[in-house]
Amino acid sequence: RMAISPALLFVDRNLLARKQSARLDKHSDLGWKLFGKTPLRENAQKDSKRIQKEYEDKAGRPSKPPSPKQNVRKNLDFEPLSTTALILEDRPANLPAKPAEEAQKHRQQYEEMVVQAKKRELKEAQRRKKQLEERCRVEESIGNAVLTWNNEILPNWETMWCSRKVRDLWWQGIPPSVRGKVWSLAIGNELNITHELFDICLARAKERWRSLSTGGSEVENEDAGFSAADREASLELIKLDISRTFPNLCIFQQGGPYHDMLHSILGAYTCYRPDVGYVQGMSFIAAVLILNLDTADAFIAFSNLLNKPCQMAFFRVDHGLMLTYFAAFEVFFEENLPKLFAHFKKNNLTPDIYLIDWIFTLYSKSLPLDLACRIWDVFCRDGEEFLFRTALGILKLFEDILTKMDFIHMAQFLTRLPEDLPAEELFASIATIQMQSRNKKWAQVLTALQKDSREMEKGSPSLRH
Repeated sequence: RMAISPALLFVDRNLLARKQSARLDKHSDLGWKLFGKTPLRENAQKDSKRIQKEYEDKAGRPSKPPSPKQNVRKNLDFEPLSTTALILEDRPANLPAKPAEEAQKHRQQYEEMVVQAKKRELKEAQRRKKQLEERCRVEESIGNAVLTWNNEILPNWETMWCSRKVRDLWWQGIPPSVRGKVWSLAIGNELNITHELFDICLARAKERWRSLSTGGSEVENEDAGFSAADREASLELIKLDISRTFPNLCIFQQGGPYHDMLHSILGAYTCYRPDVGYVQGMSFIAAVLILNLDTADAFIAFSNLLNKPCQMAFFRVDHGLMLTYFAAFEVFFEENLPKLFAHFKKNNLTPDIYLIDWIFTLYSKSLPLDLACRIWDVFCRDGEEFLFRTALGILKLFEDILTKMDFIHMAQFLTRLPEDLPAEELFASIATIQMQSRNKKWAQVLTALQKDSREMEKGSPSLRH
């Protein structure tokens, strides 16, 4: 007597229909196969063609086999085709059929997806073509520049290096194949270091390493003023610094192809200049030179580069002279970027916070390596002035961002610059920086500040102590 619910009757009938359908054809629906519910049948391709034909019949198109141009689904090259096309499939037999309106809507959605996919594909193809054309243009430009440097400039270095043509080529970037040679010539060898002197310094360094590793305490005559503890600390610092020099390249670390070369140059330098020893940051400069020069030539360039006034002031930690360089920098900072300069002053962000790392490593730690090498190119041409001009170029490039930051965020940003910093944008920014203040150039401003500093020291005994 109990009435049977219509819902229960529907469920029973539905279950019966499902079992019958499963017995008749367990694999009738192609759509489920895409999700791994059942293994693909051998005639899966035929099912695909059947579905395509049904779709064309419903759309009112000819039922003849489609040509390659007509077969949109078959010719699409984008990966999500299989799942994208699911929207066209009929529902499984155990579910109610799609209403005509829904089927038409799905067809329209599918066609829109196909159109959008084609647009994306075309856009990507155009981007790849543009990249290829740009790469070919750059390679051709580099090839022509190499010929110019090798055939015209290097054989006539003394007469051509300061010409307008060469300076323009220099600004565009020195081709990697001649970069080391140009750097060596531009840096010079005022110290008259020979390959033999390098071998002597390296031999002494190796002897010192052996002595320290065996617990020896002998002190060489030329190092009499430096304790064994200082020398050991210097060697330990070299090991530590090498391990974190361009870590992403994995070529300077222990076991890497350039580890021994870098270790040799830094060790030999501590013997050549025990008064300077090893200072953190030197490893990056030596590493960049090793990538462009042979070991002995890299040592010669390294020693002469560190002997330049600016580098010697920083690596010997001459606080008075370093402050003079910072003061000179601020003169041109205020001249070129007055708004940002005022913002830095308001937030008490002093140049030492960001400049020390940039100057110590000549930007090789702070900028992408290829961009840092371009900075080095012009630094070899223009000298220390370009290091500070580059700093102003970086500040100008990010002026809008920096003016919205507080002290902490500015310091963090400048000590960790974006890794994808575009070279052309940076050099365009540097080009706008004028290194002239009240008709005085960098060297004149620096000399005047040095003179003022010396006079202040003479006038104030407390400053000398």
